[in-house]
Amino acid sequence: MDKLQFAKNLYLCAMLAKRYHIPLFFTSFVFIAFSCSQYEKVIKSEDVNFKFAKTFEYYNKGDYVKAGTLFEQLAPLTRGTRKADSVYFFQAMTQYKLNDYIIAGHYFSQFTQYYENSHFIEEAAYMEAYCYYMQSPRPELDQTSTYQALDAFRLYMIRYPASPRVTDCQRIILELNEKLMEKSFLSAKLYYNIDDYKAAIVALNTCLVDFPETKYREEIMFMLLKSKYLLAVKSIQSKQTERYQDAVDEYFAFITEFPESKNKQEAEDMYQVASQYIKDKEIDKELTDN
Repeated sequence: MDKLQFAKNLYLCAMLAKRYHIPLFFTSFVFIAFSCSQYEKVIKSEDVNFKFAKTFEYYNKGDYVKAGTLFEQLAPLTRGTRKADSVYFFQAMTQYKLNDYIIAGHYFSQFTQYYENSHFIEEAAYMEAYCYYMQSPRPELDQTSTYQALDAFRLYMIRYPASPRVTDCQRIILELNEKLMEKSFLSAKLYYNIDDYKAAIVALNTCLVDFPETKYREEIMFMLLKSKYLLAVKSIQSKQTERYQDAVDEYFAFITEFPESKNKQEAEDMYQVASQYIKDKEIDKELTDN
């Protein structure tokens, strides 16, 4: 029952109480009891048409808890009839209205498989994607639902390219990609922060490959340079020359792309140390060979 209707009924109860000197709490109790008895009547009714009409009445009033229970009753009763797709679609919508995006998404997904010819099919496909989107967590957490949302929105745009919702789909896809980009960046940065430079190098490179336009590109490339440099510093002597050379190569990639970086001086300092080590080793090798 919507709030306005409830207020009107409560006001009527108050007027009756005042007129007939009946306590207000008693009339309110009678009113609520009457409402419950009406709902119980619908629950117990075997008249499918009556139950169908009352279910949508509850839904349209925003009483989604009662509507949800009744839709569950109607689903098997209307299966195979012309009412089946309406019941299933609004059963899903009821769960969405109750903020149960997991169940709603499941129902919308099932709907798109069972009722391909329904006039609700396009909206159900969009709502399936949107439910996955609503489940998408903050970047630090598992992003399974984010990937599901991306797949569902892309499929929707392929199936309904002329839909007015395509613009919204593109906006949401961009937002979700930003989240995945941040997830990738945070994961790579974690390895860097705990001094696991081998893992950091792999993760940072993956981040750049997957998201070449990332807003963190400069920071990632600097961390990649520093990871390679520090890995060389901490390496055994037999591996240092090769790893310092990797750091030198990374320095040139970084400074070419970001010549005015705020980290320019530190990058140059690492380059000087790395290149000097390589030169010294080359001199030592020449002396040894001679």
